[in-house]
Formats: sequence, C-alpha cells, structure tokens
Amino acid sequence: MDERFVVSLFHCYFIAFGVLTGGAIIGSIGAFAAGEPPITWMMRTAKSLRVWAIVAAIGGTFDAIANFERGIFEGSTVDVFKQVVLIITAMGGVKSGMLVIEWFSQEEIT
Repeated sequence: MDERFVVSLFHCYFIAFGVLTGGAIIGSIGAFAAGEPPITWMMRTAKSLRVWAIVAAIGGTFDAIANFERGIFEGSTVDVFKQVVLIITAMGGVKSGMLVIEWFSQEEIT
C-alpha cells in the first residue's frame, strides 16, 4: 500500500466520524432551540445520518461506482480492493461515532 492510500484511510475514517457526531450534536442544538428533547433528537439524527456519513467519507457514490467499474471491466482488482477497504474504514468511523453518541446519551441506539 502506498502512503497516499493510508492517508485516504485516515481521512475517510475521520470524515465519517465527524459527519455523524457533528450532525447529531448540531441537530440536537436545533432541537433544543425548538423546544424538543435534544438527547432523543440527537439519537434519532445519528441513526439517520449513518449512510450519509459513509457516502460523504468515500467522496460520493459516483466515484465509488466508477472505481468498481474500472476494477471489474478493466481487470484492475487493486482499485476494487481499495474501494472496499475505504468503505469498511468509513463504516468504522460511523460505528465509532455511534458509540460516542451512545456514551453521551447513556442509551442504546437500535
């Protein structure tokens, strides 16, 4: 693995983590301002942001599909492997963010 790919892994993880936790926390501030329960709103928002955090971390769905297409039709299996690893890394960032939100709210998100 080249150094640039490892840097991309770190970016992918922390972008997914930041989108989920930041979106949930800022959303709960808006819920507080609107008179709704902020912790409940934070948990709901975090649950709905999971997929969007992964999509944001991998740079949008079109790039991922283009890399898969290149890997399948042009025989570049390295591109497919790298894209799968990036998606798994983003899923790890989302899972870590969900754990932080669970710890903060003291409730389990199902």
